[in-house]
Amino acid sequence: MSNTLVQFRIDNGLRQQANEICTKLGFDLPTYLRMSLTKLVQEQGVPFAIKLNTVPTADDAIAAMRTLSAISQANGNSQMSLDEINAEISATRNSR
Repeated sequence: MSNTLVQFRIDNGLRQQANEICTKLGFDLPTYLRMSLTKLVQEQGVPFAIKLNTVPTADDAIAAMRTLSAISQANGNSQMSLDEINAEISATRNSR
């Protein structure tokens, strides 16, 4: 199998950070890049999830609050005052 030189540019800080991680893992950056390309071919795609960081909507927040409210009601503590909540938190911390 013949070898081909592949060159590309990246931010120097990114390269240094990646190199430090690779060194801690016991290999160099070129070895990591070869491993990554091998996995790309084996998987026939990118071997990790590529996602957009989504920001929760107001509807998501309201749904989460309703879920927490239902859990609170199911556990019989939906009517606790702030002082009661803080007292329970303190008691839990002190029991550790």
